[in-house]
Amino acid sequence: MNQILAWAVIFALSCYVLGLLFAAMRLYMGPTSPDRVLALDAMYINGILILLVLGLRYDFPLYFDIALLMAMFGFVGSAAMAKFLLRGEVIER
Repeated sequence: MNQILAWAVIFALSCYVLGLLFAAMRLYMGPTSPDRVLALDAMYINGILILLVLGLRYDFPLYFDIALLMAMFGFVGSAAMAKFLLRGEVIER
């Protein structure tokens, strides 16, 4: 790995971790439930991005598979939370 790419990986990881921390603060302090749901979405997206950058850095393909699974479960969780906030229930009878 050349020097510029190594510095870019460090910079990207620091930006994503900073975004993850800001989203965690919003999750903790968020005044309403939609704010907390959006903060949780931002947290899992930043987690996915961190995994992808680490996969590029260490050239280990398992990180990409984990990021894909995390994206699928995050989407399903976000859809369920949005439905719960709109209707008050996830599974309709």
